[in-house]
Amino acid sequence: MERLDNHYRKILESFLNYMTIERNFSANTRESYNNDLKRYMLFMQQNSRAIESVKTPHIEEFITVLYSIGLEASSMARNISAIRSLHKFLLIECTLNTNPAENLHQPKQARYLPSVLTVDETLRLLGTPLTLVPPGKYLLRDKAILELLYATGVRVSELINIQQQNLYFEAGFIRIFGKGSKERLVPVGNSAISWVTRYQSELRLSLVQNDSDDYLFLNARGTKLSRMALFAMVRKYAIMSGTKKKISPHTFRHTFATHLLEGGADLRAVQEMLGHSSIVTTQIYAHIDRSFIKEVHKTFHPRG
Repeated sequence: MERLDNHYRKILESFLNYMTIERNFSANTRESYNNDLKRYMLFMQQNSRAIESVKTPHIEEFITVLYSIGLEASSMARNISAIRSLHKFLLIECTLNTNPAENLHQPKQARYLPSVLTVDETLRLLGTPLTLVPPGKYLLRDKAILELLYATGVRVSELINIQQQNLYFEAGFIRIFGKGSKERLVPVGNSAISWVTRYQSELRLSLVQNDSDDYLFLNARGTKLSRMALFAMVRKYAIMSGTKKKISPHTFRHTFATHLLEGGADLRAVQEMLGHSSIVTTQIYAHIDRSFIKEVHKTFHPRG
């Protein structure tokens, strides 16, 4: 694969460092922007264009290429956001006199209803680790993880980075560090507290190594559980539970939010628990079973 020349590479490094400091980019966001902008810069480099000579039509040509390879609207939006931010940075740094990306059209992102488990499906999945014969070696850890995912709706990155010092079980809360290192307190139910406590006392102590630090969930080597390991574990139990739905750790986040809202929870409260900066993001979960709505109409409308 062709590499960026030194000039482009230095600009990219400077931009990413600036955005990490100014916008508090997480490692995942930084990596996404790095990949998106590297592709953008390679395109310009291959067409013998210095960044200083890039014009709006050149950027639109690149965006057309992205459309042609079938990039989803959400990925397109992120690419355009990255390009805009890059050229705005170059304007601030006086590398450019004008911003050719200023008026780029942002593709409309489709609103979708994420995959959600029913209450019965959730309970069946949560109980699956207990059905293993003989019991799995990491049963207590896996059971505690599943319970905590459903109890709190935390993101994958948030769960694997939980430390024991972040647990305030006496008060019924857990301290979470979300995107951009934003901090929030999330309530935890008794079932999750019980299983996490059992895992800590009966299994975690046997997994601890010198370099385990204070991370709550450890792997066989005594180090922090990885994202891939978490995905594989959830997928394994999902298959064993018999569900036909495509399940990932993030499904528990969708399910957590949906079950709260369907139970009558306040949207703002759910927004706070999920750590969403905008309530618009939370509103995607505000969908109620259509059969329930139909039944309400039939029961209470004069012409029902």
